[in-house]
Amino acid sequence: MAEHDAYIAAMRNAGVDVTILAPLEAFPDSIFVEDTALVFTEGAILLRPGTASRVDETVEIAGALRDMFNNVLELPVPGHADGGDVMYTPKCVLIGLSARTDKVGAEALVSCIDKLGAKAKIVATPEGVLHFKTASSLVDEETVISTARLAETGVFEGFRQIIVPEGEEGAANVLRVNDVVMVGANYPRTIEILDKEGYRVVPLRTAEIEKIDAGLSCMSLRWYRDGK
Repeated sequence: MAEHDAYIAAMRNAGVDVTILAPLEAFPDSIFVEDTALVFTEGAILLRPGTASRVDETVEIAGALRDMFNNVLELPVPGHADGGDVMYTPKCVLIGLSARTDKVGAEALVSCIDKLGAKAKIVATPEGVLHFKTASSLVDEETVISTARLAETGVFEGFRQIIVPEGEEGAANVLRVNDVVMVGANYPRTIEILDKEGYRVVPLRTAEIEKIDAGLSCMSLRWYRDGK
């Protein structure tokens, strides 16, 4: 709870308008709200998490999203996709196949994203990595931070790449919000690299969420309202 409170405070300090949803005691993973939906200024897509205990989380969040967006699409059956496998970039939306996002779900998501006016392509998540964004994050319009293992696949060709130091692979999940880059506080070498690159770094404790392979991007859905 302390980590989550600090996360909310950091969001607000970065200029974000934060809406906090009611707790769902029946869904202990529901704090990781990013997996249930994909959001853009133009609309939202309700996803279908790839583990059985989380599927009904989408039903719980649907009402809140429909209150906020005029256009809410639903991932068609069959297929599964977790938001943690989806990275928005200015070039296209990358959808990583993983144990939680299957090919049928990814292909359906490509179609939904197209309906919102964006383009997407399907890529691979390294075996044994929970989500695509467990191993990578966008830190500005042209720069990705990534583990060496994911970068070596060539998926980020055309981007400037920052590789997290060996032993700090968990630091690849950072969260860029406005002019702030939030980073796990227990990754000093990565923090130093980002600081030297000129980013405004905000370290946050992530020890508890990392016990189940979660990261900073997992705990929120973020979008620009009216493009701002």
